[in-house]
Amino acid sequence: MTPPQRQRRSPGPPGPPRPPPGGAPAKEGEVRNPERLFVIGGEGGGERADIDLVTLIVARADPPVSATPEQAALLRLCAAPLSVAELSAYLSLPFSVVTVLLTDLLASELVQARAPIVRQKVADRNLLEAVMHGLQKL
Repeated sequence: MTPPQRQRRSPGPPGPPRPPPGGAPAKEGEVRNPERLFVIGGEGGGERADIDLVTLIVARADPPVSATPEQAALLRLCAAPLSVAELSAYLSLPFSVVTVLLTDLLASELVQARAPIVRQKVADRNLLEAVMHGLQKL
């Protein structure tokens, strides 16, 4: 047996359900309250860390008691290195909000940002020759 679903009560006369503010109901993945993102990210008036989507984030400590729920979730997820894009997807938060949260965590030294491994622009000549000779032998 499934438990009954509770509906949120709102002030007003009883009757048929009213449409949500702003017209049509929110679609899947759509944020309904942009002010909630401001609350999560804080004022954000300071400078942001130089982080891009492929920067790897690793937690250096467990979440402190003073951490917000979003920061604690970030720290738990970053036990193993994850990219900022993955963190954004797992938390269902925009990249800009995750960047603000990570900037605060970097400033308090709770996480460490690692640049992604950059591949060589020019391939190794010895490797290319070995591949070429191997193909010629086929």
